[in-house]
Amino acid sequence: MLLRIKKNLLLIMEQQRELELWQAFTEGDISAFEAIMLEQFPTLYQYGSKFSKNSEIVKDCIQDLFLYLWEHKEHLSKNVSVKAYLMSSLRRRIHLNKNIVSFDAMPTGESPLFQVAFSVEDAFIENEYLQRLSNQIKDTLTHIPQRQKEVIYLRFFQNLHRDQIAEVLCITPQTVSNILQMAFKSIRKNWKTEYFGLLFFHFVLS
Repeated sequence: MLLRIKKNLLLIMEQQRELELWQAFTEGDISAFEAIMLEQFPTLYQYGSKFSKNSEIVKDCIQDLFLYLWEHKEHLSKNVSVKAYLMSSLRRRIHLNKNIVSFDAMPTGESPLFQVAFSVEDAFIENEYLQRLSNQIKDTLTHIPQRQKEVIYLRFFQNLHRDQIAEVLCITPQTVSNILQMAFKSIRKNWKTEYFGLLFFHFVLS
């Protein structure tokens, strides 16, 4: 419990600092803008790489995004969830990139281009039975629908809350909750074990 409280406090402090940098940037502070680029680039690149394995296309989209932001800084909102705003903007930019297959071409209306593989922290799981079980859970997560996979990624590995995920995916917060509920239902249907919750939160994304 104390560990969770500490983690939440650190997250709040981080988000507050991001917002302060953002507000300084919108007022023309180039140092704040550079700090945002340096701090957010790894997250944006990792997220963008889930849609395209072409690293140059992903980098170009990120660079175009930051160029656009600088050129339009006077018109940007000063109160945003910085991480969610940038991820949402990058997602739309990748969506519109002619060198990447359009989401609209996909029959389900989800985001099949979102590719993420779940792997296990082997150092954490030493018991052979738990190792085998964790590999089975990994396989289950890998095969859930793409939209569910993306929501899990944003929620548990990017630490975005429901409203932020809704902003990134351009859906309602209730839809986010529904997708998470469906994902957990699908996973739990096959995994009735006391170890499931423990193992699930020790997955990392490649």
